[in-house]
Amino acid sequence: MTNRPNGTLYVGVTADLPRRIWEHRDGVAEGFTRRHGLKRLVYSERHDDIRAALQREKNIKHWPRAWKTRLIVADNPELNDLYDHLV
Repeated sequence: MTNRPNGTLYVGVTADLPRRIWEHRDGVAEGFTRRHGLKRLVYSERHDDIRAALQREKNIKHWPRAWKTRLIVADNPELNDLYDHLV
């Protein structure tokens, strides 16, 4: 999630992506995303195994920002908000 192009990035894991994004967008979820106004879903991955998803989250969180940006832009070059494609 991000707040704008070249803005703050957030990486997280959830079993219900549409619900979780809605929580972030409506400010229901307290914490980092609310403080930074992160309301745009610009990238997501689906994993069938929660352990694999959690490991991927940990790995990406430790990546340099440039690597995260390349991953996002490779899949979503316009940095469009993908939330509407989920619901």
